[in-house]
Amino acid sequence: MNSGRIFGMALLAAVLGTAAIGSAQAAEPPLKVGLLEDVSGDLAFMGMPKLHGSQLAVEEINKSGGILGRQIELIHLDPQGDNARYQEFGRRLLNRDKVDVLIGGITSASREALRPIVDRTTTPYFYTNQYEGGVCDASMISMGAVPEQQFSTLIPWMVEKFGKKVYVIAADYNFGQISAEWNRKIMKDLGGEVVGEEFIPLGVSQFAQTIQNIQKAKPDWLLTINVGAAQDSFFEQAAAANLNLPMGSSIKVMLGFEHKRFRPPALNNMHATANWFEEIDTPEANDFKKRWHAKFPDELYINDMGYNAYNALYMYKALVEKAKSTKLDEMRKVIASGDACIDAPEGKVCIDPKSQHTSHRMRLISVGPKHEVTVEKDYGTIQPYWLGEIGCDLTKKNDKDQYTPSHLPSKS
Repeated sequence: MNSGRIFGMALLAAVLGTAAIGSAQAAEPPLKVGLLEDVSGDLAFMGMPKLHGSQLAVEEINKSGGILGRQIELIHLDPQGDNARYQEFGRRLLNRDKVDVLIGGITSASREALRPIVDRTTTPYFYTNQYEGGVCDASMISMGAVPEQQFSTLIPWMVEKFGKKVYVIAADYNFGQISAEWNRKIMKDLGGEVVGEEFIPLGVSQFAQTIQNIQKAKPDWLLTINVGAAQDSFFEQAAAANLNLPMGSSIKVMLGFEHKRFRPPALNNMHATANWFEEIDTPEANDFKKRWHAKFPDELYINDMGYNAYNALYMYKALVEKAKSTKLDEMRKVIASGDACIDAPEGKVCIDPKSQHTSHRMRLISVGPKHEVTVEKDYGTIQPYWLGEIGCDLTKKNDKDQYTPSHLPSKS
């Protein structure tokens, strides 16, 4: 081989090597998504679909080119339902791993444990559950349904159909307490009566006394906002006691999929207002379900939490790409413009500029004696209007507060 050819090949190799190094140096680092979801403990049955929904979205987005040309790196930690661990892991993800966005939390207590920590950073936080509503915080984007989308539809329907006396069974933390407050307000407005309320600590699984209390109070229907695998034992025990009362809930069926976890007729006569449940039969929903079950064939049910977790990654992608930035302030400018929307399996959903909560298409569903699900009423798209009506406006001021019917913004 002559020296000229050797020199030429060496030069070519050097050029290609330099180009490869330059390309590697120019490659954008991945976007780090911190995910805190319980996949062990009492809430694991609800948390596992949240992890799966996040994994499916990340896989799809990465295959389609990522976000602004950057791949997503998903960093998941399991807090096991422990709020102290939520705080520990939240700090780790924010301060050590330097995640670009934080997503997750199942209970409202876990969200409130995280929120002050996130508020000390400039990192956006997506909360993906339906909840009791009211958080007015610029760091938080809420993807789930809230009382004006659920209770304001469900409770009047239950009163009209079954009667004006309700008995409430609720988990004893902020979700259950504030949800019960919303029920009292709406029932009062309707001329109804709350004939009993019980707040049950998480982990309680024996309900003989509660069932006796309900029988003595003689309500027309039950509002069941109990939480977790242990508290869900109520349904089997109530069925065994032949309680046979209509039930309404903001979390049952679509979130805890009790109609799949328990034998019929334990969930017979349950009613809920939901933005997602796996029985939705539309082309968009069916395509989503097909893709999900292809990746997770053993999933018992695609619950509302998992669905919202999936949407959160696509909403984050839309915000970053429209803002051309991962900075929270730039993303919030997109939200303030009213153009923070995605086409989701339920239909188009958008983030409200004032509250940073999400619009949803809401349907009222019921469960029959064989645990079949029927759509009783389609309300169409309902905006998350309550926070804006009472004075929360994150385009003007960051309240960093949670409001309830009895705790409203000051007028000053």
